[in-house]
Amino acid sequence: MKILIINSGSSSIKYQLMVMPANEVICSGMIDRIGLETSNITFKTASNSREEILPIPTHKVGLQKVADMLLDAEKGVIKTTSEIAAVGHRVVHGGSYFSDTTIITEEVKEKIKELSELAPLHNPAHLVGINVAEEIFAEAKQVAVFDTAFHQTIPVQAYKYAIPNYLLTENKVRVYGFHGTSHKYVSEKAINHLENKSRIITIHLGNGCSMTAVKDGKSIDTTMGFSPANGLIMGTRAGDIDQSVIFYMVKNLGYTPDEVNSILLKQSGMLGLTGYSDLRDIESEAEKGNKECQLALLMNAYRIRKTIGAYAASLNGLDAIIFTAGIGENSSYMRKLVCTDMEYFGIEIDDDKNQIRSKEIREINKPSAKAKILVVPTDEEYEIANQVFQLLNN
Repeated sequence: MKILIINSGSSSIKYQLMVMPANEVICSGMIDRIGLETSNITFKTASNSREEILPIPTHKVGLQKVADMLLDAEKGVIKTTSEIAAVGHRVVHGGSYFSDTTIITEEVKEKIKELSELAPLHNPAHLVGINVAEEIFAEAKQVAVFDTAFHQTIPVQAYKYAIPNYLLTENKVRVYGFHGTSHKYVSEKAINHLENKSRIITIHLGNGCSMTAVKDGKSIDTTMGFSPANGLIMGTRAGDIDQSVIFYMVKNLGYTPDEVNSILLKQSGMLGLTGYSDLRDIESEAEKGNKECQLALLMNAYRIRKTIGAYAASLNGLDAIIFTAGIGENSSYMRKLVCTDMEYFGIEIDDDKNQIRSKEIREINKPSAKAKILVVPTDEEYEIANQVFQLLNN
């Protein structure tokens, strides 16, 4: 069965065409920096690869580009769209409606659209991906895999907010958690590597960032909550902020609620601190002496370190921390910032190991460290493909 995986992030599209259950990757690629003039486009097969830099203004344009590459007469990998049996879509927010992988219907799309208010940087992009895929791959089953599913095991004392009870019972206001597909995949890889040590903190660092406390393979707490807006500092999102700031901006500074929402989601985070949303640009500027970029990196690392301490308490100990996703896997500088002066938690980074780049799971801690530091390349696409295959064959 050929399954196309579409993973639309807030500023990127990852895609992968796989044969399941053989777990054979026919092609893979990514479009990142969507919305900028210098979007990177990659397309890789076993025999060749291509890379382009083009302006990709929207997710719709990006997905059409993916389809064109798949069907390309010379370098494409399919002759007709009917070869693809299913398209698996990563969907960030399933709310209280979806806790399992689901075949997409018009009703499902309406619920995803309804939940766009809670994930405005993601769910709209997912809907675009679904609609474009339905047009291009009309004969394929369209399947949604929800980021919120892995976090259904979070206990009530962690997912309930200290607000009137009816807001939970009637309006479903609670912590849902996100990046669940990634946290699930890398935590399972780590548990196998560590021979079932059970107290793990997964650190997913990309344009969107989140951390999860995983005990015995289950999520027990996570930094993102009712929406993917809170927690760590992100590319354009502020993360945790005193709610009084919102009311101050509306009542005293004259902003509308929609303007505040846009500022906190699209103009804040690393972009608001530095003028850049991509960490590669920020690190480059920091090396040149840019004080704002240097401070932003310190702020980012500080919040991660603070959360490690909180989650070590929740887990009653710490066996390992995991770095994953674009920044977590590739930025040795950010990993070094996070792991410096953390000996109290048994975290001691090995500078030489930290500089090694690899697509395999690897340890970057000193041999004497009580807690492992792992870099685990995430493979959300495989996790999605596996869930899609299981759904369609059970």
